[in-house]
Amino acid sequence: MTARRDQHFLVDERAVERILSLVDVAGRVVLEVGPGKGVLTRGLLDRGAGVVAVEIDPVLVEELRGTFAPEIADGSLQLIEGDALKVELPPFEIVVSNLPYSISSPITFRLLEMGFSEAILMYQAEFADRMVARIGTPACGRLTVMVQTYAEVKKCVHIPPNAFSPRPQVHSTVVRIVPREPPWPIADRRHYADVVRVLFSQRRKTVRNGLKSGRGLFGADRVERIIAALPPETLALRPEALSLRDFAAIAAVV
Repeated sequence: MTARRDQHFLVDERAVERILSLVDVAGRVVLEVGPGKGVLTRGLLDRGAGVVAVEIDPVLVEELRGTFAPEIADGSLQLIEGDALKVELPPFEIVVSNLPYSISSPITFRLLEMGFSEAILMYQAEFADRMVARIGTPACGRLTVMVQTYAEVKKCVHIPPNAFSPRPQVHSTVVRIVPREPPWPIADRRHYADVVRVLFSQRRKTVRNGLKSGRGLFGADRVERIIAALPPETLALRPEALSLRDFAAIAAVV
């Protein structure tokens, strides 16, 4: 068996138990992205969750329809065939997923935009490390800033390669994400995201020079206003050294 569309199927029941022990799903609507063979899906349903499962692979969708025909019939499982980055998603409260590695970043950003009460998500271990990195340190990057601006994030469970079939070449980490309001006011989320992206695309440059590279996006006049509004010591930093307050202040200049 080979992984389709970057899927590595979770097969270790002990790992499933550890993941599902992290959140109470009884009576709640849970989104599962990339259910694969349905191991997590079964665990969620057995614990009393209503599940919305989104699977892009039509072969797997047909297998899931057969496996979960009774649950689909009684409405406890809604199976959606399509790309989780694009399809319209019905309301949900919680997210529990073994995410396909290739969409880790964009699906995380999409989920944060949509809103949920809690998410238990599995990522490559290195990706999870970047998510929880300390703001203002060399390990900090665009992902770190964007996730920690809008959520509390914590590593919970390490999952080794032998928990999957086929075995990935990397280790995995289960992360808990709990959305919250940004610690500093953000009037325009899209502009804030653009500021973070532009600065980290030039992470070896100072903030001053990184902002100048964004003239085409923000406009030369706005960039000059931002530079004029920031303290010289902030302009001399690299983006990895900025605080969340600094990013919010940069994005606030109109």
